[in-house]
Amino acid sequence: MEAMLYALDQINSDPELLPNITLGARILDTCSRDTYALEQSLTFVQALIQKDTSDIRCSNGEPPIIRKPERVVGVIGASASSVSIMVANILRLFEIPQVSYASTAPELSDNNRYDFFSRVVPPDSYQAQAMLDIVKALGWNYVSTLASEGNYGESGVEAFMQISREAGGVCIAQSVKIPREPTAGEFDKIIKRLMETSNARGVIIFANEDDIKRVLEAAKQANLTGHFLFVGSDSWGAKSSPIAELEDVAEGAVTILPKRASIDGFDHYFMSRSLENNRRNIWFAEFWEDDFRCKLTRPGIKLDPDKKKCTGGERIGQDSSYEQEGKVQFVIDAVYAVAYALHNMHQDLCPNSHGVCNTMDPVEGRLLLDYIRAVNFNGSAGTSVLFNENGDAPGRYDIFQFQMTNHSHPGYHVIGQWTNNLRLNLEEMQWSGGDKSVPESICSFPCKPGERKKMVKGVPCCWHCELCDGYQYQLDEFTCETCPTDMRPVPNRTACCPTPIIKLEWNSPWALVPASLAMLGILATSAVVITFIRFNDTPIVRASGRELSYVLLTGIFLIYLITFLMIAEPGVVVCAFRRLLLGLGMAISYSAMLTKTNRIYRIFEQGKRSVTPPKFISPSSQLVITFILISVQVLGVFVWFAVVPPHTIIDYEELRPPNPDLARGILKCDMSDLSIICCLSYSIVLMVTCTVYAVKSRGVPETFNEAKPIGFTMYTTCIVWLAFVPIFFGTAQSTEKMFIQTATLTVSMSLSASVSLGMLYIPKVYVIVFHPEQNVQKRKRSFKAVVQAATQKTDKPNGDTKIEPDRTQ
Repeated sequence: MEAMLYALDQINSDPELLPNITLGARILDTCSRDTYALEQSLTFVQALIQKDTSDIRCSNGEPPIIRKPERVVGVIGASASSVSIMVANILRLFEIPQVSYASTAPELSDNNRYDFFSRVVPPDSYQAQAMLDIVKALGWNYVSTLASEGNYGESGVEAFMQISREAGGVCIAQSVKIPREPTAGEFDKIIKRLMETSNARGVIIFANEDDIKRVLEAAKQANLTGHFLFVGSDSWGAKSSPIAELEDVAEGAVTILPKRASIDGFDHYFMSRSLENNRRNIWFAEFWEDDFRCKLTRPGIKLDPDKKKCTGGERIGQDSSYEQEGKVQFVIDAVYAVAYALHNMHQDLCPNSHGVCNTMDPVEGRLLLDYIRAVNFNGSAGTSVLFNENGDAPGRYDIFQFQMTNHSHPGYHVIGQWTNNLRLNLEEMQWSGGDKSVPESICSFPCKPGERKKMVKGVPCCWHCELCDGYQYQLDEFTCETCPTDMRPVPNRTACCPTPIIKLEWNSPWALVPASLAMLGILATSAVVITFIRFNDTPIVRASGRELSYVLLTGIFLIYLITFLMIAEPGVVVCAFRRLLLGLGMAISYSAMLTKTNRIYRIFEQGKRSVTPPKFISPSSQLVITFILISVQVLGVFVWFAVVPPHTIIDYEELRPPNPDLARGILKCDMSDLSIICCLSYSIVLMVTCTVYAVKSRGVPETFNEAKPIGFTMYTTCIVWLAFVPIFFGTAQSTEKMFIQTATLTVSMSLSASVSLGMLYIPKVYVIVFHPEQNVQKRKRSFKAVVQAATQKTDKPNGDTKIEPDRTQ
């Protein structure tokens, strides 16, 4: 009230503002109660109510002279939003403009319902926006709200929730209301309810001072000091009373206040007030007693002996503590806003008049409202005072934080401002215990790289983190995608990288063992060939069938050679030779052995029926038959070349285990397991046929050519290849499949070649080299004698008769 009187004094003494016009005030106490304020406000409108006095006469018969009440052109106030709302409802009926200096409820911005209401403080919708910006700047996305029941608390929280819904990014965990008349234990229940969502440490609080204090007390009693991170509205502001003796609980609280300044002129004015010079204020004596804690003597009232007597010589600020009230600036600005509106209105309506002209008597309320809404001047704090279309002042706030540690002056410290946008100094903030790092108030922690968010239904700030497993990578915040076939996820699963490509290396055990066997086989084969060439005309070499022996040895050499092609790095040339030689060596070997066993079989079968030798048993005929059999294999390979040209492929499926870190692409020739078996199938047919003939020729004398050694060779070879099949196909699911199958195939081929070499040629070489005395010509015998000897051998299984056949047959 003193701020208003101070402003009126300043205006009335200003020759430039409303010259020759004096402003006065009719001041009523609202007692901060909306219903009482409504009754009081009726005095403002009495002058506007037309009373019917036609039936009233004085005793002398004359009409009465009724004193009209003073006409109020505008109302300053109220402070509480609930009071302003009640008063605004009646003032609008009588078109009396109202300018509040502290009411911030968002609903007062409704220009349809409160069209005559204006205010020099920003509405709580701006305050709610500023608080939301603070929450976002601190990185919080999950907070609770706490409101005192009533217009201020409920409207403030509703504005905060509405703005947060529209802006997104912040979710409300709990929205708790404090009753007007809380019962015992009510605040303990509120704290328990807030702890149901303990992750929401941030608490947005729109509450009166008493409720704030009791919330802090309940938090301390629940041993939750430092847990809750309060963001308080202007009702908390920078006041010390709500946090008295609860500083440890309130530490770190961020509060907001409309930007304000201390008015030095008012301090000088107020501290000079005394009982003698301030009789216009009917409440000043009551304030004097309260401020100086003394008692004034009044007629008929006995002085309380416990209180000292006021002398009247006390001085404000010297004999009592004094701090300028935060609303002083806004009260002065509200009074000046009406004064400037009246001044502008007077200049327009009474341009040549000194004082109030007839056009402004009475003042039209709606026209004055237009002038109030149009004012724009520098206020008492140096900031501009203006109104928007809803009568609201622009949002200008100071952001405070209550700090206790590392400060010579513990208390509220300005850490930022908000003027349509937030400027916050995070470096200057500190929390419970002096911690500089911003505490978290989030529903769910950020997902790690490679994890996607699985949202909780209905709560956009809460989610579960799911790892992108297998061959998936994190495409975006919410999606996992499978990597392309030739790629695998990087270790943190945020992208895909090319799958490493491998091949069988020469230094691998899977290659060293087969290569060693093959090398030994090639050396042994070369030794046999050299020995046979060196002793080409000796009886043993001639008796073994030189032409077919060289063909068979060539096949064995090629079988050993294929090992190196199977290990070599795949390329078009290597793949072509793999196709050609994989089955060719075996085809050559088994074609030669089949030709030999067939010849032996035909000779003895023919001898049983006739003494005439069978056809095609000469060396040249044997070679022709052998090459015809070999040509089938070669023809098949060239047909394969024509249909599917040889090429390399990278197989990403073969080594694609559940763990993508172990995934590899295998560089290989375009030969599937099936094509390998098809390539060998003809050789296997030759081998089986040869084995059949070997079985049929088992009765041939031991010394007749190579029937028995060939038989043993084929039996052993069949065993080797029977063992090969389950190993080859049984490893299809193994991660080492390529290595095992290549090693198995090459070792099996080397073993089969070694069996042939060992059974058929090593004994001959042994005799040639170490027992040359046995390498002599035997007596020639006719075909008939040979057959008779064989027949006798067959008829006498006990072997009573022993015949030396002619080895040159």
